[in-house]
Amino acid sequence: MTRELRGQVAIVTGGSRGIGLAIARTLASTGVHVTITGRDDGRLSAARREIDGAGPGGVEAIRADVRDYAQAEGVVAATVSRFGGLDILINNAGVGAFAHVADMTPDTWAHVIGTNLTGAYNFCHAAMPRLRARNGGYIINISSLAGANPFIGGAAYCASKAGLNAFSEALMQEVRYDNIRVTYVMPGSVATAFSGDESRGADWKIASDDVAAVVLDLLTSDRRSLTSRVEIRPSKPRK
Repeated sequence: MTRELRGQVAIVTGGSRGIGLAIARTLASTGVHVTITGRDDGRLSAARREIDGAGPGGVEAIRADVRDYAQAEGVVAATVSRFGGLDILINNAGVGAFAHVADMTPDTWAHVIGTNLTGAYNFCHAAMPRLRARNGGYIINISSLAGANPFIGGAAYCASKAGLNAFSEALMQEVRYDNIRVTYVMPGSVATAFSGDESRGADWKIASDDVAAVVLDLLTSDRRSLTSRVEIRPSKPRK
């Protein structure tokens, strides 16, 4: 039997566009109350209106930088205050900077690692007491196939995602007996604006809604099972 999500509460970091927006919209359509984070007020406002019209779940949008632990704590506290608790955390916020190591500045390296890896730690650390207070929950970290397949010019991004994979594996083992399930999802090429023009030759790529559908499947699966890792690839990648 699948789990009923209506009335549960979720945080989706980086939820103002792309994969995060698709996940937040999908959750709201099932009756989940959703808080999204982002760093652009305009995008957050537009995303909030879109999610609010997707279904019965309530929505909150909070401007926050996931690299800042105090801001992560503030998002969690505001979510609990608004909706009464926390059941689901989707760590989706991510950035990419692609350059050879010799050409990459220390600030760029820190920005990528801080957002993609430390940001996930910040929200997990802030959220876990709230999940335990609900006798369990679900943490899903959106990683990338790049975490297992390094490429030239992707040292920072690949390292951040490889680190996120290892972090997720360790966390999964630490909290499974607290009834908190942890999964990391590794999409391949997704048709978003993350790496440039999303409209140019994107028909072969994974859609953001495809990733959201996988997340929904994970969240509604029976508690007795745990899918700890999911890899998603385009069916027919460009040759």
